[in-house]
Amino acid sequence: MGTSDEAVLTVRGLTKVFGAGAAQVAALRGVDLSLHSGEFLAITGASGSGKSTLLHLIAGLDRPTGGILRVGGVDLAALGDDERTVLRRDRIGLVFQSFHLLDTLSAEENVALPLAIAGRPPAEARRRAVAALDDVGLSHRLHHGPARLSGGEQQRVAIARALVINPLLLLADEPTGHLDSAHGGRVMDLLRQLVDRQRRTLLLVTHDAAHARRADCVLRLHDGRVAEAQGWHAGTVARAA
Repeated sequence: MGTSDEAVLTVRGLTKVFGAGAAQVAALRGVDLSLHSGEFLAITGASGSGKSTLLHLIAGLDRPTGGILRVGGVDLAALGDDERTVLRRDRIGLVFQSFHLLDTLSAEENVALPLAIAGRPPAEARRRAVAALDDVGLSHRLHHGPARLSGGEQQRVAIARALVINPLLLLADEPTGHLDSAHGGRVMDLLRQLVDRQRRTLLLVTHDAAHARRADCVLRLHDGRVAEAQGWHAGTVARAA
């Protein structure tokens, strides 16, 4: 894997420290990873291992304490708050455990919302929203509000909303956490298909080992460090150990 000359995501020696003095907590302690176009990486680990902190830094929702963090060659640490917001809006698709759909909007309107916020013409936003919902198998649910959708369908709408911007990087934080095993499995099937059929670049954070095994590479975090790797990162981690 990793045929592209430039990585979509580059993380080197990434650290994140919360608090100060005796209350200081190191959430990340020198994490290294890279992700290229069309690759699917899963991050696992126990609660408190640093999974969500890592994802939030990559998404530009927080700033690292140290290290290198680049998305599409852009150094996130060099960006101001407004610049990070624009990068996240235009280049990073986010899928969370909670669906964050607006109850008063239809599936189509929820998916079109990021484009409307970005100032795209309404006709373009509608066209792209319809296409994104078709990609996730919900073309028959365009005009249904969240209350008329199952949990699995709501998460697929949330995935379509993340895809509608045609993101360089798709980040999924425990996307099956609020779903039963059957609906969670279908969401994982969809994410795998997006990588295989559309060459999407995906980083998944999950506590579910079975879901993690759907990825091309799995990194397990422990106390803020990469403790184990399976897949293309395994050699790198072994050399660093």
